[in-house]
Amino acid sequence: MADLLLTDVAKSYGSVDVLKDINLDIKKGELIVFVGPSGCGKSTLLRMIAGLEKITGGELQIDGMVVNDVPPSERGIAMVFQSYALYPHMTVRENMQFALKIAKKSQEEIDERVEKAAKILQLHNLLDRLPKALSGGQRQRVAIGRSIVRDPKVYLFDEPLSNLDAALRVATRIEIAQLKEAMPDSTMIYVTHDQVEAMTLATRIVVLAGGGIAQVGSPLELYERPENEFVAQFIGSPSMNLLPGKIVGTGDQTTVEVVGGGTAVSNVPSRPEDMGKDVNIGVRPEDFVAADPGAGYIYRGIVNITEALGEVTLLYFEPQDGRDPVIGKLQGIHKNLRGNEVYLGADPSKVHVFMDTQSLLYRDRPIKRIATKAH
Repeated sequence: MADLLLTDVAKSYGSVDVLKDINLDIKKGELIVFVGPSGCGKSTLLRMIAGLEKITGGELQIDGMVVNDVPPSERGIAMVFQSYALYPHMTVRENMQFALKIAKKSQEEIDERVEKAAKILQLHNLLDRLPKALSGGQRQRVAIGRSIVRDPKVYLFDEPLSNLDAALRVATRIEIAQLKEAMPDSTMIYVTHDQVEAMTLATRIVVLAGGGIAQVGSPLELYERPENEFVAQFIGSPSMNLLPGKIVGTGDQTTVEVVGGGTAVSNVPSRPEDMGKDVNIGVRPEDFVAADPGAGYIYRGIVNITEALGEVTLLYFEPQDGRDPVIGKLQGIHKNLRGNEVYLGADPSKVHVFMDTQSLLYRDRPIKRIATKAH
């Protein structure tokens, strides 16, 4: 398995810059997930690593070797696409053997590799079937198995579950997680638009937007400590609420007077010179709790719509001043709140503070200007 190093990697089509300044260090054994809005360059970056798209700037190294001009077949990479791309006239066994036969491997080695992959993916009972006799999830497992038998340095997955229905996506996602556990030293790069896949599979997540990287970190790091407003709203569903306000207290805790609402206290520290500055506070819907107006609150509003989901209820508040509607997620069923005024608060450890789109936690880093909206 391999380490990958991307240094100032860029991609342009004529005068149009699609990706720029991509700097990423991927270690052997990691499962890296690329996420981002449609058109952000996730699949393009994956195809550049595979050698299917030419790198127009920067450098890509695999195990210390620069591979910018190395053909795809010589990079030691296997790719699993959205479509299964199985040969319909070949059995599962023949599909998995095909690349090894082209490489003129011995039949003994071919059989050994196919048996090993079939065991990992639980394909033993399907080896003599044609693809038309398989379910979508089984076909995707065969496509993955065809990659495993090649024993590549790096596995690339380009939205491999997008063609499956919801139930199959869950089952196949679990199978991919189990595959990674069975192959702990394998290096995998996975592209998806599904946050659940990203949060449950990734060692680290790379959030792409605006032609660059918005943030890189573990799933919990991106969820709990987003670097900027884009990542804050992109990670999590429903997305984080952003409420404008003004800093009225600084120190180890920051106090913000919320426009049209109450007062927010955050454990994010601030400096004396921040007093009076405009900020946005961020609170995830699941971090809101019902508040007593007499004891202090962050937000108050009229509930426009409720969605009772069983264990939780989503509250959609009437939009104010052209801003996005605030969403709260309360435990239990609260159908009777529709049309009522509700007060919401949050624990200071769950309140984020953003100044000039960047979290105060990361204020000493260069600001990443992300023009793309998260949703």
